[in-house]
Amino acid sequence: TSSAEVKENRNIGNLEDHPISSNERARGGTPSSKRKRPLEEGNNGHFCKLQLIWKKVSWSVTPKNALVQLHELKPGLQYKMVSQTGPVHAPVFAVAVEVNGLTFEGTGPTKKKAKMRAAELALKSFVQFPNACQAHFAMGNCISPSTDFTSDQADFPDTLFKEFEPSTHSEDFSVYNPVNNELLSTAYRHGRLLCHTLDLMGHGKQNKHKMASKAESEKNPVVLLNELRSGLRYVCLSETMEKQHIKSFVMAVRVDGRTFEGSGRSKKLAKGQAAQAALQALFNIRLPSHIPSRSKCHHLPQDFADSVYQMVAQKFQELTDNFTSMHARHKTLAGIVMTKGLDIRQAQVIVLSSGTKCINGEYINDQGLAVNDCHAEIVARRAFVHFLYSQLELHLSKRREDWERSIFVRLKEGGYRLRENILFHLYVSTSPCGDARLNSPYEITTDLNSSKHIVRKYRGHLRTKIESGEGTIPVRCHNAAQTWDGVLLGEQLITMSCTDKIARWNILGLQGALLSSFIEPMYLHSIIVGSLYHTGHLSRVMSHRTDNVGQLPSSYRRNQLLLSGVSHADARQPGKSPSFSVNWIVGHADLEVINATTGKRTCGSPSRLCKHMFFTRWAKLHGKLSTRISSHGDVPSVYSEAKLVAQTYQSVKQQLFKAFQKAGLGTWVKKPPEQDQFLLTV
Repeated sequence: TSSAEVKENRNIGNLEDHPISSNERARGGTPSSKRKRPLEEGNNGHFCKLQLIWKKVSWSVTPKNALVQLHELKPGLQYKMVSQTGPVHAPVFAVAVEVNGLTFEGTGPTKKKAKMRAAELALKSFVQFPNACQAHFAMGNCISPSTDFTSDQADFPDTLFKEFEPSTHSEDFSVYNPVNNELLSTAYRHGRLLCHTLDLMGHGKQNKHKMASKAESEKNPVVLLNELRSGLRYVCLSETMEKQHIKSFVMAVRVDGRTFEGSGRSKKLAKGQAAQAALQALFNIRLPSHIPSRSKCHHLPQDFADSVYQMVAQKFQELTDNFTSMHARHKTLAGIVMTKGLDIRQAQVIVLSSGTKCINGEYINDQGLAVNDCHAEIVARRAFVHFLYSQLELHLSKRREDWERSIFVRLKEGGYRLRENILFHLYVSTSPCGDARLNSPYEITTDLNSSKHIVRKYRGHLRTKIESGEGTIPVRCHNAAQTWDGVLLGEQLITMSCTDKIARWNILGLQGALLSSFIEPMYLHSIIVGSLYHTGHLSRVMSHRTDNVGQLPSSYRRNQLLLSGVSHADARQPGKSPSFSVNWIVGHADLEVINATTGKRTCGSPSRLCKHMFFTRWAKLHGKLSTRISSHGDVPSVYSEAKLVAQTYQSVKQQLFKAFQKAGLGTWVKKPPEQDQFLLTV
């Protein structure tokens, strides 16, 4: 059916070359002598040309059915018969079609109508124009009027299809701008009269679109989202009783592989919040009448997030010889990308890492020569600290051009701060271990309700990693101290989860205690998660758990991360997690490989990311660079004492730990103090 309809108007492009036949004149109902007269009088026959062109334009924009429009945008689609239900005299057919990874199912009394309905649903999800011709013009593809949109030979690139997908954009990051009506006029260079006619048509349509957008803005977010993505199912994640017997509900909905959450005093309000979160993240639609959620989270533009993910993946592919290296195997990949604003053209991958294991307790080192935590996110942060040292060391140079290459500028009052508009984005291939991963209902199923009491009990709780395996457990005791001899005698070495460490970075910054002597706190701008991603919960555990941390000193803040998933994440690699971790830092040619069990390089030497290496670099900068803290006396020779130099950092850290305890989320577990009591050896 569709191929016959596609070929129907194939000869439209020949209008200019062939005169109108007598049969066509007869159908028009006007004598041929009357139609010829204007061609003989004045204007050198331009009016005739105008009529022919105008007729062709009007034909080319004639609305086509959904099958034809979908075929134009994505030829070669396969429609599959799914089911046939109902009695023999009134059957109901179901036909499905897969478009760009999404399946759309239509039903109807005949196979043809079911097929048409499936095509309509597919089109409605990404085309917002009456017909394909207008869509091409609105996207800026100014195709000449002789182009036959219905030709089987029309070759539209696959990227065109993706252009119709809704996407969010910020002021700093724009991919394309829709063309205005003047481009319609310039596409047809056949005289002023026709241009004016087309422009008037354009203005009329603009007013119609304004009325439509006004009507859309008055719609309920649930209704609007259902129009864009039909067949969605909302699930109640929790139902709690607040003060004075007021209930609070949390509803979630899964759209395009991503889960969105909303809360409210009724299920209806909570559904509206979830729908609004999806509309804003996926379609950049914000309804003015909609009440913003108290627990709303901020979203990164989807196209920007996808670009960050692609940059990290491509860099890792390059460093592992197209994934052929033995060290390309990983369960979790992380990377930090530096941008100026949200301009992806100036983006640069600065660190990469992989890993899912921690050091075995028997290899704990009292000289700071081992890396305790080799999870990808944590190694990425340590690699980032290495990068910060390199940027500060540029200020040791006497050449001005070296200072200007640094991301830091010197402050008059002492110390350094980050240059304006420089942002850092963390990509992690899977949700960070701990509460973010455990309680993210990334798969909304009926089974979730049966285990809701487990989820509720430890929701938001601090968690620790398992020494000789994967996964996390809630912190068990109020005594947060581990002992050196206890660990050596076989007690498990306890390490806080990645979720909790990222929440800590959102208050203290990424730079750590040592670098706080020189630079202001540095925060991530966004986190992009590849899989096991849940919008509302990730925001809650990263930021909202620290709502009650209290007033913070100047330059410290409660950092509000922008969050995003990715459109098409790589499939997670099956099999056992490798026992190594790799890291790469911009300016270095090769990957460094760390044995996650021992915390040292595979050759046995210490990693460039260990505490001892950082302490050595810090000591070389101390006394030579301007500091934020007035120094008294010589450089501290013990690592633990050097960390205490940044007193404000230490007080904010204690403030954070007390906030966790006060909220009933558990006690932060510290490593044995002996591991930080090593001397600096040059």
